[in-house]
Amino acid sequence: MMALEIAFWTCLALVFYTYIGYGMILYIILIIKRLLCGAPTEPVLPLDDMQLPDVTLMICAYNEESVIAEKMENIRQLDYPAQKLCCMWVTDGSNDHSNELLRQYPEVTLVFSPERRGKAAAMQHGLRENKAGLVVFTDANTMLNSGALKEIVRQFMKENVSCVSGEKRVAARFKGQTAAEGEGLYWKYESTLKRWDSELYSAMGAAGELFAVRMEHYREAPSNALLDDFMMSMLILKDGHRIAYTKDAYAMEYGSANMQEESKRKRRIAAGGLQSIWWLRALMNPLKHPKASFQFVSHRVLRWSATPFALLLLIPLNAALVVMRAGHIFDIIAILQLLFYAAAFAGYLQARSGKKSKLLYVPYYFVFMNINVFQGIGYLRSHKSSGTWEKARRG
Repeated sequence: MMALEIAFWTCLALVFYTYIGYGMILYIILIIKRLLCGAPTEPVLPLDDMQLPDVTLMICAYNEESVIAEKMENIRQLDYPAQKLCCMWVTDGSNDHSNELLRQYPEVTLVFSPERRGKAAAMQHGLRENKAGLVVFTDANTMLNSGALKEIVRQFMKENVSCVSGEKRVAARFKGQTAAEGEGLYWKYESTLKRWDSELYSAMGAAGELFAVRMEHYREAPSNALLDDFMMSMLILKDGHRIAYTKDAYAMEYGSANMQEESKRKRRIAAGGLQSIWWLRALMNPLKHPKASFQFVSHRVLRWSATPFALLLLIPLNAALVVMRAGHIFDIIAILQLLFYAAAFAGYLQARSGKKSKLLYVPYYFVFMNINVFQGIGYLRSHKSSGTWEKARRG
């Protein structure tokens, strides 16, 4: 019985630390750091716009004809001098009318590959044509705030920053869209952790909706990377440079059309996470990377590897301890587990019927994310030699 109790408490502690405890510890460390060191000084942009650096805004796209007009209108609204900005579209194997539409915009530099090889390969193709020192990556279906580019450039003025991650914001196209609202809530929590990570030392990776790299320290991600943006940013971190995070440069996009489409994303992200953990395993060495290893393991590695298994094991371990009458505490936890999973199942039923309750879709989305980690294992086995994937339809 003792061995079962140890295994149970270990699994419970791991789940708690991964999803709640790390954020609590991070916040306490930051309070102490602010008291000892004071608030960090923020860099200021030059008053003359012509002193701003040259920037390439790169959009890697596959069959995005439906959003090109909206995206180009958004780009034209960006507050950055036109003489300093190169707008580059890389169309990777697109067989719709994307190229014809893009050629109608004189400010667009079009890079086309007739073969679809995946986003990582498209990025590498575009970067071979790039001449700017800073490259900002964004997706075709995400819209940026007008001050995004200037804010990203400002972040590069901070000490040892060679990658900048903007904030992803998720909008629901209509009320009660569970996939979008669940994803939006998750990203609010995730954005908070990224902001705290960045303040402590470095953000743990960047999302493809909006991030930028300093080409001087750019490292090429493997062409079969399923999370090309994450790998590219983390290779910069692995070389000893920081990833800054800013909420003042953000990309807005609609959430997945439904939970089936969202599952496509989550499976790929989980598979890419496992793939990245192996490629970045040297970053977990606390002797070589004392700060980054703590953040990387706590924020990324546990979520994509051990913790989902610990969450699953809690069910049979708890049941066995209840049957063995190990103590009332295990009875109480078993009841709480039953209530939690009942709420998650009720949230699933509501999602299928098109209804919504925040009280129910939070546990549902949490369980949904962890189920997709297991599905990601199979996804990785079938996609380990290719960086292409099926796009999830947005709402």
